Amino acid sequence: DKTCSPVASQNEQDFYNLVDVYLDAVFFPRITRDIFEQEGWHYELEDAQEPLIYKGVVFNEMKGVYSSPDNLLYRAMRRFLYKEGTYHQDSGGDPEVIPDLTYEQFKTFHEQHYHPSNARLFFYGDDDIEKRFVILDEYLSQFEQVDVSSTAVPIHAHVPEHRRIEQSFDAGEGEDKKGMMCLSWLLEAEKTTQLSMDLGLLSYMLMSTPASPLRKILLDSGLGEDLTGGGLSSGLRQMSFSAGLKGIAVEDVEKIEQLILDSLQDIARVGFEPEMVEAAFNTVEFQLRENNTGSYPRGLALMISCLDTWLHDGDPMEGLGYEEYLETAKKNAEKERYFEELIETHLLQNQHRVTIVLKPEQGVRQKVEEAEKKRLAEIKEKLSEDEIQSIIENTAKLKKMQETPDPPEAIAKLPSLTLDDLDKNNKLIPVEKGELNGAELLTHDLFTNGIIYLDVGFNLRALPLKYIPYIKLFGRALLEVGTKTEDYTTLAQRIRRKTGGIWSSSMISSVREQKEAATWFFLRGKATMAQADDMLDILRDVLLTVDFDNQERFKQMVLRSKAGMESGLIPSGHGIVNTRLRGQFDEAGWLGEQLGGVSYLFFLRELAEKVENDWSSVRDTLEDMRKLLLNRNAMICNVTLDQKNMDVFSSKLSSFVGDMPTKEHTPLSWEIELKAIEEGLTLPAQVNYVAKGANLFDLGYKLSGSSLIMTRFLRTTWLWEKVRVQGGAYGGMCGFNLRSGVFTFLSYRDPNLLKTIENYDLAGTFLRDVEINELELTRNIIGAIGDMDDYQLPDAKGYTSLYRHLLGETDEQRQTFREQVLGTTIQDFRDFADMLDQVKETGRVVVLGSKEAIESANGSLSQRLNITRVL
Repeated sequence: DKTCSPVASQNEQDFYNLVDVYLDAVFFPRITRDIFEQEGWHYELEDAQEPLIYKGVVFNEMKGVYSSPDNLLYRAMRRFLYKEGTYHQDSGGDPEVIPDLTYEQFKTFHEQHYHPSNARLFFYGDDDIEKRFVILDEYLSQFEQVDVSSTAVPIHAHVPEHRRIEQSFDAGEGEDKKGMMCLSWLLEAEKTTQLSMDLGLLSYMLMSTPASPLRKILLDSGLGEDLTGGGLSSGLRQMSFSAGLKGIAVEDVEKIEQLILDSLQDIARVGFEPEMVEAAFNTVEFQLRENNTGSYPRGLALMISCLDTWLHDGDPMEGLGYEEYLETAKKNAEKERYFEELIETHLLQNQHRVTIVLKPEQGVRQKVEEAEKKRLAEIKEKLSEDEIQSIIENTAKLKKMQETPDPPEAIAKLPSLTLDDLDKNNKLIPVEKGELNGAELLTHDLFTNGIIYLDVGFNLRALPLKYIPYIKLFGRALLEVGTKTEDYTTLAQRIRRKTGGIWSSSMISSVREQKEAATWFFLRGKATMAQADDMLDILRDVLLTVDFDNQERFKQMVLRSKAGMESGLIPSGHGIVNTRLRGQFDEAGWLGEQLGGVSYLFFLRELAEKVENDWSSVRDTLEDMRKLLLNRNAMICNVTLDQKNMDVFSSKLSSFVGDMPTKEHTPLSWEIELKAIEEGLTLPAQVNYVAKGANLFDLGYKLSGSSLIMTRFLRTTWLWEKVRVQGGAYGGMCGFNLRSGVFTFLSYRDPNLLKTIENYDLAGTFLRDVEINELELTRNIIGAIGDMDDYQLPDAKGYTSLYRHLLGETDEQRQTFREQVLGTTIQDFRDFADMLDQVKETGRVVVLGSKEAIESANGSLSQRLNITRVL
């Protein structure tokens, strides 16, 4: 129901340059017919004898979206829950319908909806307010106020009717064909900030933790592998609530539907445990007070909060203050059966609901593709010779436009900083290094508003290699199976009642000029100073008294992880091929693929059977991992906190560390066989994800900061123009790992395969021949420095410092690298071009896509691709 154009910068001049560009782009865009055809859709035909085809960036993007069953489920839910209006439509576009959109409709839509009268403008920062008005006036003064009431999102009529909608999705070639379902309600009440908070707390208690009753009942039922829905959705004008399961037998849909309704009735009758309510309030209040937006700028996050009410003519400030609403929610919770009555009113008595069922069916994708070909053939059959010739000429005209670079005088009009505006020195993170009861200790004196950020790490080289694929599940099990004295629901509630959160993670990274990777396992937590003892007690309990002997619980974790991996294959296909390819070149890449790539998916599938048939060996593996990992001599603690509170916390932390076992630690070296292989990974999808890469260090490249400029320049020029603009892929990119030396080209939701590889292979020639003036070079340097100086909150700064410490990277090395970035010259482009020529000759290819597309391309690749079915 909105389009946001957010921009932020830590440099004021850069910020206003960007604001200038954004205002121009939003209110005065170059919406020509050529742009519409390139970005939306057009007929493509180069020869009258060839078949007519559709091309367009968004057209291909949405083909990728519609290849994902999870996306199909969500879009069907929206479409049938809202019978009309904005939310009934798919704002991204259905690829079967996109070719019905005309340029005139597109242009009219922009004129009606993207007028300043319909805009909400938001600034945040310590800049001069008058300066904001000056730049706004420059643009807004060119418009007159118009009536935009027709663009308002109406309240959807509430219809007391339960419908069940069944759709099919392509299940691929596997025999394990399972469906998914979701039961969704459209909430009748007008959304208010107070109701949104109260229902958010209810949703948290029902669905968001291992102890949540509705979530627990669904997963314990054994009727599915993972959840769908996720509870309350409050981002739209009218809220909705959804719950369901994926990995189901379709004949069980009615049973699951009834299970959800019966469970809600039982919960409404029995109520919530006081500990559950306390955990919900503690978690929500901690999040609100911490206001941790990660790498996303806080000012932009506030803007999104404002829009929740402001977009529909409410008070924008209402979404910024939470104290009043939180206090009211606490008073509401004290009322008898308050949350139980919310269940009854908004769910059980609410008949405006829909059940979406996705049924697995082989060959759905082929039917869609055949229907598209038939439609195009029928269109071409009706065209006259002149009309066909017109399409051929338009195809040539559009390609010429795409191949013609913007004139230098137009580029020069874009406002830009100069190198003198940039900081010449890196920003430093304060760190003190020491020892605590035998463990290594890092502390970071940063203002955290009284919140402790703690990372407790153990060296993974205490484990034999065969245990490495278990790491993620081991971390989850520590926190989700319970201890000798607490079952997993009690432990889950305790974590959320007494801390701001505890979670596990792992660090696998290449180390410069070393063959062996840095490998660590972490438990990470955050808490207020008043909660410090509780957080350390919980960490102590899970590490020392965890009880892994819960077969059913661990089985759920495995199945949910497997379902999550399978759901992410199409939406994150570029990441899958990147991980698979990088796994061939060094130890860190190989380990990363075992822990998050196709190999990990295969491991999870095998482990699901092993848990069922040989549970004792799985349980013993987890316990053995715990005993091997826990060792003060292979342990590090990382604390981010202001010094005053650090003095108090350090004694508490010392006691915790002292309770950990201690023994000799000799890091293990693992024997890993790196295989050079080119692959075609198949699954049912209408688009491809194409990767090609090599290790530049092995090819003789000496690391330089200029490499950041090279990858950035390639992404924004050659790959953008060839893979996205001309090729029609939604994304074309490249990446260079500064530690391993591995360089990879990647494409995202790509209709091509061979042509994309061809474009990768021409990148060296482009980089060697391209004419770059000083202004363009300066802009790329500025962009690279901006990437290096990314926005970080205190917890991220502390963890970044830990990461650098474990990799042995010094501030001096980083400063040298920055100076190399700032000193990049035209010659660096020519030198990097030589490396890309070697990637062309020696690089390996990994592709994810349909079996038909990969087999067809393999013929032209001399059958180089080893084909592996993934889904």
